Amino acid sequence: MRRTAPLTLAMAALLGLSACGAGGSGGGGDLRGEGSGADCVIPDPVPVGAALSLTGAAGSYGESQRNGLELAAAHLDEQGGVTYELTVEDDQTDERQGITLFEQFTDDGVSAIIGPTLSTTAFQAQPIAQDAGVPVVAISNTAEGITEQGDHIHRVSLTEGQVIPQTVAAVTESEDLERVVVMYSDDDAFTESGYDVFAQALQDEGVEVAETLTFSVTDTDFRPLLTEAAKAEPDAIIVSALIEAAIPLVTQAREAGLDVPVVGGNGFNNPQLMTDAGAAAEGVVVGAAWNSAATQNELNTDFLAAYEEEYGKGPDQFAAQAYTGLMTIDAAVRAECSGEPEAIKDGLGTIDGLDTVLGALTINDARDAEHEAVVQVVTDGEFAALD
Repeated sequence: MRRTAPLTLAMAALLGLSACGAGGSGGGGDLRGEGSGADCVIPDPVPVGAALSLTGAAGSYGESQRNGLELAAAHLDEQGGVTYELTVEDDQTDERQGITLFEQFTDDGVSAIIGPTLSTTAFQAQPIAQDAGVPVVAISNTAEGITEQGDHIHRVSLTEGQVIPQTVAAVTESEDLERVVVMYSDDDAFTESGYDVFAQALQDEGVEVAETLTFSVTDTDFRPLLTEAAKAEPDAIIVSALIEAAIPLVTQAREAGLDVPVVGGNGFNNPQLMTDAGAAAEGVVVGAAWNSAATQNELNTDFLAAYEEEYGKGPDQFAAQAYTGLMTIDAAVRAECSGEPEAIKDGLGTIDGLDTVLGALTINDARDAEHEAVVQVVTDGEFAALD
């Protein structure tokens, strides 16, 4: 589906401007402008494609990402000077569909691609953009090696390697961990990468891994594995899984009488965990790139208000990262006042301390993001910063 996000008063609130419409016609126009930075003016809209998981196992992540992107597109269009034609398509949480969309976007002549939602799909689809010379901005891919596929591949999402060690250190101290059970799905690039980082972080903290239990990304019945986990009498259960597995796993753990802390990877960063798991989610610890209360800056405060007014609920990390993704592309475009792919690629290399809703963002020489992470715990049905 081709989307040009409508601008509402809620969306305009972030900029303190009047709503007067957003969007523009297709790409392939005049994408070289005049001026620079805030004074940059480009005649035609810059075409950006987004491949998101709107359906399938990662559908809940993709919905939040679409909201964040459309809100960002509307805000940028209202700001003026540079506008964006944002095309959002569903990769269906399927690697083959992700490849198809990247081929479609490059054939259509987009200037940049955002996504896909999952690292597994990214590894398959990104080489298409790399070969076509189209820059990619990953907004939720945290697996190691994502940006190693080429010099056109960037990300604003923190890697598991940047977040998990901080999480393990914090929960080891707060819960005095000595012995844990690790569980992960071994047929997904993201969850396998998360497991590798968890294993190393636990070793670094001197925590014994009593058992390592694996499951499929499509599994929903974890009772046999949890029975085995309980026999090890762990101080905590460490899990690398997507949200579709995280919810039943946490619920069934509590039903089985396992009241020890559950520590999750980035896949747990979804309000659906609390909505569907209810009281069972209380006490779950998750490392995150963003937390609505922990990230203290004016941009984030205004983003929270605009998002809630527009969508009737607060944003999650995936919405915040998506919003940041398009804002980062805009900063890259304005760096050289050009919406041409190669100019955007060069502009992304200049991102250093950019003010975003995630905090001060830098894209380093490896094209990975750098900004402060946060460790959060589910308290009274919401993510809160772990003290």
